[in-house]
Amino acid sequence: MADDDLGSLLGGLLGGERSGARGNLLAALLGTLGDSGQGGGNPLAALLSELRDGGLEGKTRSWVGSGANEPITGAEVAQALPYQTLDRVAQQAGIAPEEAADQLAAALPEAVDKLTPDGEVPQGSLEDLIKARL
Repeated sequence: MADDDLGSLLGGLLGGERSGARGNLLAALLGTLGDSGQGGGNPLAALLSELRDGGLEGKTRSWVGSGANEPITGAEVAQALPYQTLDRVAQQAGIAPEEAADQLAAALPEAVDKLTPDGEVPQGSLEDLIKARL
């Protein structure tokens, strides 16, 4: 699926103001991580792995679990993700890496929470999971 289509689906999942831009940014991030081959080809697993390795294990666990989602800052996103990944995502969106990090920080807790409804990272296509949640 093209990043634009995934971005639209993610934007619909997030809803609200600026959801389209955040959906497209998340799609670019997931696409970048999926292209890297991390997470066994599952871009959501690759994203969570990067964030955990970057020191955000407790926060990511809160998003996947059934409790309240802990917030995250743009600075934490920028620190947890490899600079090349964040820079590539920002370039695709036509914004500065700092702005990309801030937008991702605003979207990640809710997006991961909604993409892991059973408290674990689902197997299979993200597109199918998102469509089932809309």
